[in-house]
Amino acid sequence: MNINSVRDEISKNIGRKVRIRVYGMRNKNSEYIGTIASIYPYIFTIQVSNENKSFSYADVITKEVTIEYL
Repeated sequence: MNINSVRDEISKNIGRKVRIRVYGMRNKNSEYIGTIASIYPYIFTIQVSNENKSFSYADVITKEVTIEYL
């Protein structure tokens, strides 16, 4: 898995509803449900209740961020 393959997979699903789980330090985990809004060279954004959250493709590769398509 590389950044290009992750970017291609996410770009195929723009506008689709997703659940994003972020595994942070010291067991501080976050979860967001929203729609994939934009794709950029190194990050992607999702819209969560009138707010945009951005995530990097590298974090998806290292499994610090997981994406579940709903």
